[in-house]
Amino acid sequence: MKKILSILLTAMLVVPGMAEISRPKLVVGLVVDQMRWDYLYYFYDQFRPDGLRRLVGQGYSFENTMINYVPTVTAVGHSSIYTGSIPALHGIAGNNFYMDGEKVYCCADATVQSVGSDSKEGQMSPHRLLASGLGDVLKIHTDYKAKVVGVALKDRAAILPAGHAADAAYWWDGSAGKFVSSTYYMKQLPAWAEKVNREIGTKPGTDVKASVEGVAKTFRMAEAALVNEGMGQDDVTDLLAISVSSTDAIGHRYGTRHQLTREAYMELDRQLAAFFRLLDEKVGRGNYLMFLSADHGAAHNPNEMKAHNIPSGGLETWTWLGDVDKVVGQQLGITGKMIIGEDAGRLYLDHEVIGQAGRTLDEVKQAVINEIEKRDAIMYVVDFDKVLTTSIPQPIRERIVNGYNKKRSGDLFFVAKAGWENVSNKPDYTGTTHGQWNPYDAHIPFVLYGWNVNHGQSVEPTCMTDIAPTICAMLHIQMPNSCVGHAKEMK
Repeated sequence: MKKILSILLTAMLVVPGMAEISRPKLVVGLVVDQMRWDYLYYFYDQFRPDGLRRLVGQGYSFENTMINYVPTVTAVGHSSIYTGSIPALHGIAGNNFYMDGEKVYCCADATVQSVGSDSKEGQMSPHRLLASGLGDVLKIHTDYKAKVVGVALKDRAAILPAGHAADAAYWWDGSAGKFVSSTYYMKQLPAWAEKVNREIGTKPGTDVKASVEGVAKTFRMAEAALVNEGMGQDDVTDLLAISVSSTDAIGHRYGTRHQLTREAYMELDRQLAAFFRLLDEKVGRGNYLMFLSADHGAAHNPNEMKAHNIPSGGLETWTWLGDVDKVVGQQLGITGKMIIGEDAGRLYLDHEVIGQAGRTLDEVKQAVINEIEKRDAIMYVVDFDKVLTTSIPQPIRERIVNGYNKKRSGDLFFVAKAGWENVSNKPDYTGTTHGQWNPYDAHIPFVLYGWNVNHGQSVEPTCMTDIAPTICAMLHIQMPNSCVGHAKEMK
């Protein structure tokens, strides 16, 4: 009898230990701005064995990860990755959008002040983000003990991933030549951040974002945050959200195949290798979980495509939208400007001007649609309010619906031919952009590495919005409050 009781008592003592939830000490989110999925393999032979090749060769890659909304732009991508949601719900409809007829920047916040500089570039916060993010739910689950920090050159790429409850977000103020924050997070920069700025700061006005050097500066700040904030040093899981912005700025200027684009990815590779060494030393190999993704991809330069007989071109909407406005105004007897803005395919109409002219919004919408659809490069122009009854392919319809926030996305959305982006059509144009539904803009990497990750890959259809719930499922925490994605299993 005593033996049986002893066995039962031992079992009671052992079971609680067996039932403990295992979590990594640190989650690192690495978003590479404008990183097409195929860059993982286009540059693979040039990558170091201890950098991106380590990530791909030892991590688990979801090879068929697509963005499931339009427009495919920076602010929306960073928000969607970390919220697991879509613009219709998280409210970040673009880098810029209109609210109550006024054009706003996604992170601009006049109620806060810059910290670290005196410019307006620090007057930023996540106040227009309507959903919680990965950092927020991690904070809640740990009774706000987790540390959450965002680092990027672009303000929106640091702020939106870090979420509402973050301890800090740091971004580059070009007018000051250093990293800054805002009073949303702190009253003054920590001493370690000031030290980093003294070491890597530049002459005010220097274009760091469009330089390969910007990649190194981003990782330098992220490394300093990791070490000085003691991230990953206890049993509470922390989140370090890093975004590399220079790859986007360089891509916009020089395209996908320029030497500077290659150099940017080689520098990313070198910096990641060094960052891995730091993580292994400070947090411990196997104690951190990293994910790599991108906010969007990019189209190849249209002149390069045309040189090889691949249909492509530049929409140059700035050259003809004004004419559309005039023609429709003449048709309907409206003298004021009706199309007040275009951003990443969305058209914003002036409802007040239309009403004062005694016309209905539907009349103007249809007249604008008819006029724009006359253009050869435009396949469809869709009324957001009628998208479900418009004859367009279902995959495109779904993306338009997911990207439509009624209070922020405007009135109409145009879909261009494949290969056509809103760029210059001049023969000497060398750059590129993004924003469309097509795979070149919407096919992104999603690679998991480290804690509880075995090497492998899946071609199962996956969406950008699946990233956050996948991380949450691994951590056994609730997903963000507007999440529409689904946790993916590593098979």
